[in-house]
Amino acid sequence: MASPRLLRSCLFAALSAALVGTAAVGPARAQTAAPHAAAVTTFSDTFDGPAGAAVDSSKWTLETGDNVNNHEREYYTSGTDNAALDGQGHLVITARKENPAGYQCWYGTCQYTSARLNTAGKFNARYGHVEARMKIPRGQGMWPAFWMLGTPVNWPDSGEIDVMENVGFEPSTVHGTIHGPGYSGSGGIGAAYSLPNGQAFADAFHTFAVDWAPGSITWSVDGTVYERRTPADLGGGTWVFDDKPFFLILNLAVGGYWPGDPDGSTRFPQQLVVDSVSVTTSNG
Repeated sequence: MASPRLLRSCLFAALSAALVGTAAVGPARAQTAAPHAAAVTTFSDTFDGPAGAAVDSSKWTLETGDNVNNHEREYYTSGTDNAALDGQGHLVITARKENPAGYQCWYGTCQYTSARLNTAGKFNARYGHVEARMKIPRGQGMWPAFWMLGTPVNWPDSGEIDVMENVGFEPSTVHGTIHGPGYSGSGGIGAAYSLPNGQAFADAFHTFAVDWAPGSITWSVDGTVYERRTPADLGGGTWVFDDKPFFLILNLAVGGYWPGDPDGSTRFPQQLVVDSVSVTTSNG
């Protein structure tokens, strides 16, 4: 995500990420993601379980704390109030306008709670088809994301792959971006994809994916490719996506430099509903 996303009181306090800024916008090409021959699933979560249950702790860690660097407004909690299964095969990440435990954020008493999950230390990917099927929230100040960080984390040198980000003031548009040394924060390299006819991503589930191979990363929405990046796009910058594994992150931020704060039009609670997350690799 777009300027370093360091959590002050997080279990993974060394983790940081980035605020995407304005990505280069281009029309979706008439192309679909290639089929995956002899695909082997290396990670999968379909979030099956009873309503109210916690996410599978063998796959995910819930981070806790606020985010100073992005100036987000939420406090990420570890409980099921903000991240829980719904009993219908979904993980629901809920942002609430509340502060039930007197949480303190960079700006004072926190105004919101939400959740951020990662697979660090439990699953790392190096190449493959990485996808999540999700229905995003709506409203000014909302910032859902599905993204990846290189290990060990030394942002931006270790790299970041943003599979999908959305900011609430762009209900029809999502962004795919990479960050690395010399192209981080608002200088991230990416593109946007917009639904036709003013449709909103919050109205239905969509599949957001990258196909990551040596020397290239390709983004798609619902199988339609809209962006491909290679070392040639970096203007002499260093490509940091071939020499290390990356772990997965799901989160729903509230406010921050890029989306701006919620306003009187924003309704709470808001939810990022995740149907599935998977990583597959191809043997052929």
